[in-house]
Amino acid sequence: MLQLSFNDPDKLVSVTHALSTRSRIDILQLLHVNKLNIIEIAEALSLPISTVANHIKVLEAANLIHTEMLPASRGAMKLCSLNYKDIHIVLNQVAADTTSDMHLYEVQMPIGHYSDCEVTPTCGMASGEGVILKEDDPASFYHPEHVNAQIIWLSEGYLEYLLPMDIPTGAMIESLELSMEMCSEVSHYNNDWPSDISVWVNGIKIGMWTSPGDLGDRRGKLNPDWWYNGSTQYGILKTWQVDQKRTTLDMKKVSDISLTNLALEGKPKLRLRIGIDPNARHQGGMNLFGNQFGDHEQHIMMRVKYTLNPA
Repeated sequence: MLQLSFNDPDKLVSVTHALSTRSRIDILQLLHVNKLNIIEIAEALSLPISTVANHIKVLEAANLIHTEMLPASRGAMKLCSLNYKDIHIVLNQVAADTTSDMHLYEVQMPIGHYSDCEVTPTCGMASGEGVILKEDDPASFYHPEHVNAQIIWLSEGYLEYLLPMDIPTGAMIESLELSMEMCSEVSHYNNDWPSDISVWVNGIKIGMWTSPGDLGDRRGKLNPDWWYNGSTQYGILKTWQVDQKRTTLDMKKVSDISLTNLALEGKPKLRLRIGIDPNARHQGGMNLFGNQFGDHEQHIMMRVKYTLNPA
């Protein structure tokens, strides 16, 4: 029997994702009775072989099935079998990092409060009342009014923020979480406009996310009435987390960067940079959303979990 709980959220996400499609459930039902190869599964379910092969990869990644290559009349065939007959999900189990000695430090940084930037048109920013200064003028980004920004867009470059780290002296940081709503940037909008958006902490690149496009097919839930249709409307909320072993994006590993690499302890601030790496494959720009634009009522959110060393 496979038992899952909040104590292993990565495994829980992997397995529940594998179980989220009817075709994969049908495959597991078939394998409950017999070991089958991919061709036999495809014939039983009337699905293309390529589709079944993709489903098998997902089930393998979740460790729900075991596969082995056996000789066939032409080459080799992949024989599939179940790893578990039962799956038990425990939802009332307290995760290890929510124990009484774990503390949480949380800060929301308004997106207009960046400390440094480098931008290339198309670029601009707007508050809840209107566009701030002139569009496509990088000089506007250095005007004091930039602190009022609720949406910021740029085709190339970055925004950099200094976030306070008001953590007790001697505390041991267990995890760093950063979340923000963002998407690609192009004139007007284009839902199919990929962009590789990177995040750096204290000068270390922790990972990259490929935004699918500059999203404008519907109005953002929070957008003010004056904001015009036919332009960027909303983004996707992304959550980065760095712990003692790795960095994840939306609970999936994206790099081996750990807290040790970031050297956060004893520092009064954290330097966060969000932008487009000049070496990125998809140079599709960036939109960053505050709490009055897009779909999510938040600015840049930082959460730090830490424990206190006993006196």
